[in-house]
Amino acid sequence: MRYYVLHNPKSNNGRGSADIDLLSIFYEDITYRNVCEIPDIPAFMAPMTADDAVILCGGDGTLNRFVNAMNGKRPACRLYYYATGSGNDFLRDVGGNEDGSPICIDRYLEDLPTVTVDGQRHLFLNGIGYGIDGYCCEVGDRLRERGEKTINYTAIAIKGLLFHYKPTAATVTVDGKEYRYERVWLAPTMKGRYYGGGMMPAPQQDRLAGDKRVTLTVIHSGGKLRILTMFPSLFKGEHLRYRHLVSSHTGHRITVRVDRPTPLQIDGETVKDVREYTVEG
Repeated sequence: MRYYVLHNPKSNNGRGSADIDLLSIFYEDITYRNVCEIPDIPAFMAPMTADDAVILCGGDGTLNRFVNAMNGKRPACRLYYYATGSGNDFLRDVGGNEDGSPICIDRYLEDLPTVTVDGQRHLFLNGIGYGIDGYCCEVGDRLRERGEKTINYTAIAIKGLLFHYKPTAATVTVDGKEYRYERVWLAPTMKGRYYGGGMMPAPQQDRLAGDKRVTLTVIHSGGKLRILTMFPSLFKGEHLRYRHLVSSHTGHRITVRVDRPTPLQIDGETVKDVREYTVEG
């Protein structure tokens, strides 16, 4: 078996390739490539056979860019994942261990949902977020551009809740049924349970469910102090008990429209000034 390690040195705030030499413990015949320097991922993958294996090394954003480059097509070779990102929500959701060996992810790349924004269609693995999570990614990008090495998204979220982020009104359509919410702080639609470095907005979501449903969680109506008090429960998936603040929907087609442009994130990658998104499971 020949192994090709595609690593992203930009992941984990520029430390994404620090531990890839440890892979030599598990495998012998290894070829290393910087995935950011491969201009055509499908062309690179095309010659692969069942005698080859590719190990993707990076975070959730690296996985997202790979599956979108492949347009959801599975390669002929085996595909493994070795997490070297900062959030690693995909690994957390599938029960992997950040200190363990690479895991085979072939089955997780089938039937991925899509999100359409401004006429552009994207596949996603974990979830897409609308609201303060998109705001956090936008602020994190600015800090990274200024040379910050460590980005604390939890601190950004708390400061945003208290001082900077302004909630929006939203109209939500789930499989043809419409709902209206005021003061929306978060409106993520999830394929997996986790996003944002350990938050669990959709604790009952199963990424391998045969019905291909996705879950929309809307956090709404409350003032900033009530939302801040509820916020820690997101990391344990216990926020659903706040029924006056949290609404959950499952479906195959979900559209969210807000009343002013708002940042959106797709598996941690920022899209600025979005008014509407549509997810199809």
